Amino acid sequence: MAMKDLLKAEDIKKALDAFAVADSFDHRKFFEMVGMKAMSAENVKRVFQALDVDASGFIEEEELKFVLKGFATDGRDLTDKETREFLQAADKDGDGKIGIDEFEALVHE
Repeated sequence: MAMKDLLKAEDIKKALDAFAVADSFDHRKFFEMVGMKAMSAENVKRVFQALDVDASGFIEEEELKFVLKGFATDGRDLTDKETREFLQAADKDGDGKIGIDEFEALVHE
């Protein structure tokens, strides 16, 4: 399922523009701006599946670096610092990757 089927294109563009500068990414604000905080858990999990590029059931650190590109092809890569901070915020079980339930919990925290 394409991201544009789950979220409004104008919300995605606005959010990507807001965090266009390196080291400015804030996952809480981003999720709010794209409308994910207001989504049902089921729809947030659909977004997760769209971001889980290798369909492993997890978003690993390497995939996380390119997470903004999952929302729009012109999204920038996260910096190493942003990637680490995002992973730390979501990875509650400490396995080094983000599971679908961890992702949903992070979006709705």
